[in-house]
Amino acid sequence: MTGLTHRQAEILNIARASGRVMVEELARRFEVSAQTIRKDLNDLCERRSLTRVHGGAIIASGVENLAYEARRFVAADEKKAIGAAAASLIPNGCSLFINIGTTTEEVASALTSHEDLLVITNNLNVAMLLYRHPRIEVVVAGGTVRRADGAVVGSTATQLIGQFKVDYAIIGASAIDEEGALLDFDYREVQVAQAIIANARSVMLVADSTKLRRSAPVRIAHISQIQTFVTDQELPERLSTICHSKGIEVVEAMPKGAGDIDDAQAEVQDAAPEAAPVVRLR
Repeated sequence: MTGLTHRQAEILNIARASGRVMVEELARRFEVSAQTIRKDLNDLCERRSLTRVHGGAIIASGVENLAYEARRFVAADEKKAIGAAAASLIPNGCSLFINIGTTTEEVASALTSHEDLLVITNNLNVAMLLYRHPRIEVVVAGGTVRRADGAVVGSTATQLIGQFKVDYAIIGASAIDEEGALLDFDYREVQVAQAIIANARSVMLVADSTKLRRSAPVRIAHISQIQTFVTDQELPERLSTICHSKGIEVVEAMPKGAGDIDDAQAEVQDAAPEAAPVVRLR
C-alpha cells in the first residue's frame, strides 16, 4: 500500500497473518517505543486497514472475514469469558442449537460439565468438543463442509435444522451495526443461522465488542429477534437503548478495566495485568 513506512507495511503483514497485533509485542519486535507503535497503528486505522482494540489492533474488513484460525486470537480472553457467562445461563436437561464461530465454540467448551443436553450444530469443531461427553447427545447437520472453518452450510443443513424445535439457540455474528443489524459474510451460513433463530424458543447472541466496530455484507437478523445478548463490556448508547426497548437481557462478561482506552492512558493500561472476569447483568 502506497504511503506506508516499511515498519507499517510489516505491521500490516503481521496482522493479516495472525488476525491481530499487540503494542508491546510490536515494540519489542521493532525495538521502538510503545508510543511509536501506537502512532503506526493509528495511522493504519485512519487508512481503514486496521481497527484499534484494547492493547493493539485487528484487521479491518467489510467484505471478507479473517481466516478462522486467526480469529481465534482476536479478543481471545473476552471470548472465553463470554463463553463461560453464556454457558452459565443454559440449564441441564435442555436442547440447543450452536452455530459456527470461535465464540460459540467457547460456549461449547464451557458446557462440557452440563448434563442431559441435546446439541444440534452445524459446527464440526463444536461436535468434536462435545461428542465424547456421555451426558451430551450431539446431532450434526449434514451438507457441504466449508474447508476454511468446519462449518456445515447449504440447503441440506438448513432443512435438518428445520426438523427441530429447541429450547435455546447460541448464535454468533461477524458484525453488529449501530441500528442492531446482525451481519455476516457468507449467505449460505446466514441461511443456516436464520433457520436456527426461527426454530428456537430463546435465542442467545454471543459476540465481543470488536464486532461493533466491523462491517459485513449479509444480514442475519435484527437484534430484536434475540432474547439474550452476552458480550464482554458495556454496549454503546444507541445499541443499549435498542436492547432495553426490546426487552433484551444484556450480560456483560467483562474483565475489570477492559475496553478501549485513550492514548494518554494507553501506555499504562497496555502493560497492566488482566483482572479476573466478572459477569454483570444490565
